[in-house]
Amino acid sequence: MARTESVLFAALVYSIAAILDTFIFMSEQPSPCPRPHDSGRQVDTSSSGNIQIQPNAHIHASGSRQQRSRKTTRRGWIPDQPGAWVMALAPALAGAIYGSVWSVIKPDASMTAAGWLVLICWVLCYCVEFTAARWLKSHCNARYLPPVIGYCITLIVVGLPFLIMHIDILVWAPLYTVLAAVSFAGAWFRRERSLWANAAAVIAASLMATITLHYAANSPSIPQVSLPGLVLSLCFAATQFGSVLFVKTMIRERGKRSYVVTSWVWHVALLAWWIAAANQNLFLVILGLILLARAIALPLIARHQQVRPVIVGITECFTSLVAFGCILGNALTVI
Repeated sequence: MARTESVLFAALVYSIAAILDTFIFMSEQPSPCPRPHDSGRQVDTSSSGNIQIQPNAHIHASGSRQQRSRKTTRRGWIPDQPGAWVMALAPALAGAIYGSVWSVIKPDASMTAAGWLVLICWVLCYCVEFTAARWLKSHCNARYLPPVIGYCITLIVVGLPFLIMHIDILVWAPLYTVLAAVSFAGAWFRRERSLWANAAAVIAASLMATITLHYAANSPSIPQVSLPGLVLSLCFAATQFGSVLFVKTMIRERGKRSYVVTSWVWHVALLAWWIAAANQNLFLVILGLILLARAIALPLIARHQQVRPVIVGITECFTSLVAFGCILGNALTVI
């Protein structure tokens, strides 16, 4: 029954994101397609109307393309989005910490490194997803393939021993296969920034809190899907999807009222949920107030003066750290 609840939770969040994305996307104006660049030749038109081709322009452009190609290949090995790193790894790290504390406190549990091994495997999974998405977005350009192969081999080497010892982890395989397919479809169609693709990434990352908690606790009281794990996952999923909405109101969808209203409604509902669930524990209530304040204040400020993306990034870095501490602190107080 618990596994069914987990699948229903994933389907619910994904469905909400798809509906919101469809509604908002229909209200957007299509972006003009950039005009293709010239083949590298530089054209100089004089006042007399004669056209002259600069002989060195093609060589310079070709060298620049080769330099960009080498640079892209080098950087293609390391995910270059700090915010995505935090969103992907924070739930798994929180689950591993919570499970380790559980294994020390509870008499029916014992210390184990399994939860931290899952965390390492998840880091490699994220690297595989990032590089594979970039490769698919390029429609299988061979330049982006080596990092995909390298990370897949590393993941097999590191993950296969864990899989042999903990074959029960395959119970999550069907759900994560679906989430990976959604994410890769977003990359292929170059809609990786859409709400439905973001929702798939948020669900995949948030559910890792349940998985690492299970293996780190090493206790029969913490099954594959447990109430403490679901609480962690739900809190991270709600927080991270709210972060997705907020960032869109500040950067990619700045000035679009539909996104601002959706973000505000989401954060108000989140705060109301945490107030209703609070039981002399104000960690989540404080977090909800902070998230709602930034979701309202910064878009209003941006209407009157420019808020640079670096300010938005710093704000999200701060709120992500606060969210990690508050969600984990709330969970640890009820052990």
